[in-house]
Amino acid sequence: MRVMVLGGAGDMGAAAVRDLVNIPEVEQVTIADINVKVARNLAATAGQDKARVQMIDATSRDALVGAMRGYDVVAGALGPFFQFERPLVEAALEAGVNYVSICDDHDAIASILPLDNEAQESGQIILSGMGWTPGLSNVLARKGYKMLDRADKVHIYWTGSTGDAVGLTVLLHLVHVFSGKVPSFQGGKQVEVVAGSGHQKIEFPHPLGEVNVFESGHPEPITMPLFFEGIQEVRLKGGLVENHFNRLIRFLSRVGITRSPSGNRIVGELLKTLLPLFPINRKRSFSGVRVDVEGEKGGERLRYSFSAIDNPRRLTSIPLSIGTFMVGRGDIKRRGVFSPEADGAIDPDIFLEELGKRGIIIDEKVEKL
Repeated sequence: MRVMVLGGAGDMGAAAVRDLVNIPEVEQVTIADINVKVARNLAATAGQDKARVQMIDATSRDALVGAMRGYDVVAGALGPFFQFERPLVEAALEAGVNYVSICDDHDAIASILPLDNEAQESGQIILSGMGWTPGLSNVLARKGYKMLDRADKVHIYWTGSTGDAVGLTVLLHLVHVFSGKVPSFQGGKQVEVVAGSGHQKIEFPHPLGEVNVFESGHPEPITMPLFFEGIQEVRLKGGLVENHFNRLIRFLSRVGITRSPSGNRIVGELLKTLLPLFPINRKRSFSGVRVDVEGEKGGERLRYSFSAIDNPRRLTSIPLSIGTFMVGRGDIKRRGVFSPEADGAIDPDIFLEELGKRGIIIDEKVEKL
């Protein structure tokens, strides 16, 4: 199996590369990045003598298509995805290659769903949102959905620490998901809610504990209603462990600075500069996801709750690596553009077994409602 990792020299891409080279069935991993120096250092230290380096300018369609051709799978770790996902998917379709990405921007996912017919006709797999949230969250939601006779609600919560949000791309994403209005699925229909509204306090596993979360813009409320028959509500909220940082981002969003791409970048770069000045609770310097699925089983109203905590690079990059491997191995029979929870996409049991081998453990609870 030959795999290319776009953005492979970045934080998330590099962690995926390190996992992929340790999979026996993967013969070659090409680190495709504009930062050749960092990519070469990664290739030299990744081990297994499988890593290769290719310089690529992701803003060039011809360069992308030419570079992608001949690979079994292309893994996308190149953000921000509201800028890159649609061009990368279009290039993958032209190159005739399967594509798996960690795309976590709601508008980016919405922009590629119309390409589903094209991908089906060409027999290609475009699996978008295969990271932490979306990604792990989608797989956990599918697991809960299957465990119930009838599921009608999915609530997803995410959190992270500013001690982990060091990259500009991560900060650009944070600013983006707390800007303007974002998608939610309520009462059986798509609605828009104000980003940063709907404050709740949600309990995550130790040592994270209770965290403040707010409405934020991720893809799950868009994709899950497409693949979960009978679902009536999909809501997604998130927030940083350090609530003072939540307040700052929400304030900047409310005053309208982040409404344009240029404004988003200015704020992201400002936050990167200011980040070292903010106090950080090192004991809670983890990221987490929690997925609650509610419905009926055996005549009872139940809630299945799944959660996990770890380093954000691992929570994001390992699902990308596993999803990429599953596509390359032929585990996924579905064709077209879809997210991990789709029928015929990621099998939760296989995926979670692989995740457990890498030390990411899922906490599972059930309660009567």
